[in-house]
Amino acid sequence: MASFKEFRNNVKPNWCPGCGDFSVQAAIQRAAANVGLEPEGLAVVSGIGCSGRISGYIKSYGFHGIHGRALPIAQGVKMANRELTVIASGGDGDGFAIGMGHTIHAIRRNIDITYIVMDNQIYGLTKGQTSPRSAAGFKTKSTPEGSIEQAISPMELALSAGATFVAQSFSTDLKDLTAIIEAGIKHKGFSFINVFSPCVTYNKINTYDWFKENLTKLATIEGYESSNREMAMQTVMEHDGLVTGIIYQNTERQSYQELLPGYGEESLTKADLRLSEKSFDQLVAEFM
Repeated sequence: MASFKEFRNNVKPNWCPGCGDFSVQAAIQRAAANVGLEPEGLAVVSGIGCSGRISGYIKSYGFHGIHGRALPIAQGVKMANRELTVIASGGDGDGFAIGMGHTIHAIRRNIDITYIVMDNQIYGLTKGQTSPRSAAGFKTKSTPEGSIEQAISPMELALSAGATFVAQSFSTDLKDLTAIIEAGIKHKGFSFINVFSPCVTYNKINTYDWFKENLTKLATIEGYESSNREMAMQTVMEHDGLVTGIIYQNTERQSYQELLPGYGEESLTKADLRLSEKSFDQLVAEFM
């Protein structure tokens, strides 16, 4: 069984010192090792943004996709090779702006992959513009007088879209984050994990100290049940989305692959996809 060190490569991250994404990378590597994966059994797919670089910093199969398109690629990888553990990753701009349509449909489709969003409430790679997660009144280069738009609530969105695994963590809590990613990998269906990952360069509001003062751990809420969707939604709304832990998990709903007619036990990557000469001639004849 591989150790977390075996998921390291020789590529040094160029994130800003103090960026929360370092912890997310470490948590993915530790979680992969803890659940018994080998580097060749993991595929990490990312989009664009600071967080998009993560697929190149982990020793596994990696794919750096285009902006907002990590999820379609990740779903395709999983459908073609069911033996791989697939993790899609990106930032709040990647997942909740240009990629929002893919996020919603991946959630409701319930394909067996894990999606990790590094949420810093700002566009960091393009040097500090408002993102869909920026609060109303948030001042940036693109909103010098303050944003007039309401911020998206990803946890409410995921619950309302029918997600079967919804969780949230904070990048400083490596133990909790690692455990949540482990649970997400083990979950049979789409696992949606939002991680508060502060941008130390451009976001001077939602800082590490700000999160420490405002976050509530679900483990401290007496009587909380992650299997209760109504309780999950109510709790998220009461705390303005600022909770950490496994918010909701439904282990009864089948995954997309389990419901798909004709989805074979053998991966497409191992199937013989060659056409016989007779079948080829028949296909050509249809267009003659």
